[in-house]
Amino acid sequence: MEKHYAVIGDPIEHSLSPTMHNAGYKALGIDAEYQRFHVKPSHLSEAVEGLRTLGFSGWNVTLPHKSAIIPLMDTLTPEARRAGAVNTVKIHEGQRVGHNTDGDGFVRSVEGSINGFKGKKAVLLGAGGASRGIALALSAQGMQIHILNRTPEKATLLVELIKEWGGIATSGEFAPGEWINDVDLLVQTTSLGLLGEPFPFSLQGISDQALVVDIIFKPRDTMFLQNAKQQGCRTLNGLGMLLYQGAYAWEFWLGGQAPVEVMGQALKDQFLRRMFYKA
Repeated sequence: MEKHYAVIGDPIEHSLSPTMHNAGYKALGIDAEYQRFHVKPSHLSEAVEGLRTLGFSGWNVTLPHKSAIIPLMDTLTPEARRAGAVNTVKIHEGQRVGHNTDGDGFVRSVEGSINGFKGKKAVLLGAGGASRGIALALSAQGMQIHILNRTPEKATLLVELIKEWGGIATSGEFAPGEWINDVDLLVQTTSLGLLGEPFPFSLQGISDQALVVDIIFKPRDTMFLQNAKQQGCRTLNGLGMLLYQGAYAWEFWLGGQAPVEVMGQALKDQFLRRMFYKA
């Protein structure tokens, strides 16, 4: 019997998740299909109920629904509860189980580019659902976390959450500051740049030893990452995080080990097609 999975968000047209999941199903001979659905915030409740009624086994959740979907869940995993955000939903015995794979997916995507985490400083731009998962995962690896957000109250709440779980965290103004002098890992977690718009401040003065990551993957080099490259920094976009959070979601739904190499190659191929053929 064919299983059905999906990703919901607003916007959603840019999502490459169907490409990697469907390639994985095909490679392992799994009778399943993964789709994407454009769901506006005002229709989130109806969409969640509709997916369950239609027999979907699970779905991913992207901007702007990761926090808003929590009240619509029957239960949360410890990862989702800690993060205060859900990016993966599984229907288990008729119950909607909210999970979060963002943090673990992010850590796996950068661990080969940073020489250890413990005792180093990570600065996160943004305090939304993705930021919470990433911040807690990096804190669990022993990093000191500094949160910058346009709404200071949200940054303060995230700092308190990190401290509740035994981490070290501070917050500050969404602007350049002293933090730029000693950051080891800088992560841009907001939607700024998704439409090609410029980032509101420069990274001038950042150490060229810093690893700079934008969790956006299209455009491949946001203006934020272009600025980081001009400062001599190493950079990564969000394609690696997309792959690994998707792999962990796969394993949460289906068990076993996700075919990461197949999924990653499918992502790269589709990404290149979109770049050159506007697919």
